[in-house]
Amino acid sequence: MKPRLNFFNAAPDLMKEVRELNQAVEESGLERSLLHLIKLRASQINGCSFCVDMHSREARQDGETEQRLYLVAAWKESPLSSGRERAAFAWTEAVTLISSGGVSDELYEKTLEHFSAEELVKLTVAVSMINTWNRLCVSFHAIHPVEKARAA
Repeated sequence: MKPRLNFFNAAPDLMKEVRELNQAVEESGLERSLLHLIKLRASQINGCSFCVDMHSREARQDGETEQRLYLVAAWKESPLSSGRERAAFAWTEAVTLISSGGVSDELYEKTLEHFSAEELVKLTVAVSMINTWNRLCVSFHAIHPVEKARAA
């Protein structure tokens, strides 16, 4: 895959605003560990290798375990996620795949068992933000760093 364009260079003023919204999400008060996990899950759904790579690396740097990161893709079958994380994953999937049926009343009510109304707005903006990054990176073929192959 060959990169198409550098969206930061192509639209610097707009990308400055996108970065500022991203910073607001980072400073919203949601747990950093939770933000890493929902970014990873949305990026997996969207097939964004750049963001999957980046957010798994950032999560590890912040102390997340390899096993929990591997199992984000299979969170429904794994006991390693908390109730709050599971609610965030379900919400992330519904918001990311919104054209596939929207967000049900049942999911909304279940998510409110783990998030206040304010937190749910913050979570939704965080999911929207990573979806924006995913769409930019996938559309313009952003390439994640490639480690040198290890000798066998």
